[in-house]
Parts: sequence; structure tokens; C-alpha cells
Amino acid sequence: MIAGIDPGISGAICISYGSNFEFHDMPVMANRAGKSIINGSALSAILDGVKHIALEQVGAMPGQGVSSMFRFGESYGLIQGVCAAKLIPLTLVVPRTWKASVGLIGHDKDSARTMAIRRFPSLASQLSRKKDIGRADALWLCVYLQSTLEK
Repeated sequence: MIAGIDPGISGAICISYGSNFEFHDMPVMANRAGKSIINGSALSAILDGVKHIALEQVGAMPGQGVSSMFRFGESYGLIQGVCAAKLIPLTLVVPRTWKASVGLIGHDKDSARTMAIRRFPSLASQLSRKKDIGRADALWLCVYLQSTLEK
């Protein structure tokens, strides 16, 4: 079992059981201020049995506010912390690398989802909503990890 993780509050996890895939939207809960944060305990439970993870390596994006970037960094660090606590090997993958491996360079954000539906028609119902872009990204990270581990 391996997994791909698209980090962030609206991100997702894709777990691969060979040629079968399972999706989880990022588990979230409200903090004391009512803001959504990743639920570390729920994430840990989702990752039970996973042997290796590809996590999208992200950084600050132009135009984002300081507060939102801080919260995103917290989420990113929490994911890494859960993986470290569970002793799951983690491969950090910059978007350009995994996107190049599946032919997504130069395409818009939603192309990952539509391309995933074409390549994996049995997953179409789980990728049908616009907000399933996180699931598609997690799937492609998982596919990328599968291909690198097979080499």
C-alpha cells in the first residue's frame, strides 16, 4: 500500500492497493477560532498500513496572504509529522516533476481531474466534482510514486 497526498485543507489522499485506488478528502475539524484545520488523528487512521507516501512539495505562492500561507504551512507540517510519527517513508515531489511524468505541464488545474477520468474510467464517479481536483492530484502523485518505486 502506497499513497499520494495533495496537502492543504481542501487536499486529498489517494491510497493504492496495486491497481485499485481509494480516495479520502483531507480530514478536517474546526479549531477554537472556528477555522478548519487538518485532523491529525483521523489522518493517522487513514494512513494505517501505508508503506510509502508521495507528498506534493509546495511553497509560498504569490498573491496569498500571510495568514493563509501560515495556515497552509501548519497543515503541510502536520502531514509530515504524522508520517514521521508512523515511520512512513515520505517522498517529497515538486508539482513540476509529477506533472511532467503524466503529461500535465502547461495544462490548467482541472486537467489533472479530466485526464484521470480518461485513464481510470472506473474512478469517474469519485472524480466527478470540480472540487475533486485534490483527489486527482493525489492520484497522480500515487501513480508517480508507483512508477518510481518500480524502477
